[in-house]
Amino acid sequence: MSESDEYRGRVREMRAKAKDLNEAAERTTDPKERQRLKDKARRIEERSEQVSGTAGGDIHPME
Repeated sequence: MSESDEYRGRVREMRAKAKDLNEAAERTTDPKERQRLKDKARRIEERSEQVSGTAGGDIHPME
């Protein structure tokens, strides 16, 4: 398995986890728990975008 395949697999897992957390947030009746789940999902989505960008090679070092 290549490194890019590993990144893609990791991104898929992270996005699935974020989706699960968002769905759980929609099902809960506790506003604090809903917000906690949504915040966690957002952080995972942001991280998956970072990993996806790294895998795609579109992150350039600053000059």
